[in-house]
Amino acid sequence: MTATVTQLWRHPIKSHGREALPHARLTAGMTFPWDRVWAVAHDAARTDGTSWAPCVNFSIGTKLPGLTAINARLDEATETLTLSHPDLPDLTFRPDDAPQALIDWTRPLMAPDRAVSQRIVRVPGRGMTDTDYPSVSLGNLASHRVVEQRIGRSLSPKRWRSNIWLDGLAPWEEIDLVGKTLRIGSAEIAIREPVVRCMATAANPDTGKRDADTLSVLNENREFCVYGEVVTSGDIAVGDTAEVL
Repeated sequence: MTATVTQLWRHPIKSHGREALPHARLTAGMTFPWDRVWAVAHDAARTDGTSWAPCVNFSIGTKLPGLTAINARLDEATETLTLSHPDLPDLTFRPDDAPQALIDWTRPLMAPDRAVSQRIVRVPGRGMTDTDYPSVSLGNLASHRVVEQRIGRSLSPKRWRSNIWLDGLAPWEEIDLVGKTLRIGSAEIAIREPVVRCMATAANPDTGKRDADTLSVLNENREFCVYGEVVTSGDIAVGDTAEVL
């Protein structure tokens, strides 16, 4: 099995924007660089931000689809983010210094029947992925095309919020990779488990509006994409080959 890396994405603030990259340096035991470094805890959260916590504690696209239309640009040197949304003016801020700026900016995207964003948390040394271990996520464009066919129209892969997109696999072949190790560029990633999907994928990442019943066309376990763990540090880039070791 060989495939090609076609897209790389990071999401600096969990559920609050994504950024495409041409290349990245993966580190063993760590999440994708600058991915989910920050997360927005709501007023019903049971986390103090000192350790990993499940997604139920955070403002996310599952409950707030408007968040899915945010794009991000990160200046790593200054840890300054610029966020954009089709219905809002751009916001440039440093999450560690001005958390209220983000909370105020996203207020128009909040739902009246949901918990309200309250503070930004940052766990030292790891991103706030949906797994309790530091993971990277990998998607298969062939599986995405099957979903498009079943829905009956084109869909953006950004719906799935994966870090690494591969092309050249058979549909759903990524699920068969669980328990195997991939070499991509000079990095190695152990594939650990499928990603179980939620309602966030029903939202259009260009508009923030739910417009596709994605969950109905997945298998009964709602699996799409896989989580992996970086076991050998290395550089990866768009155009690299992925192969099973």
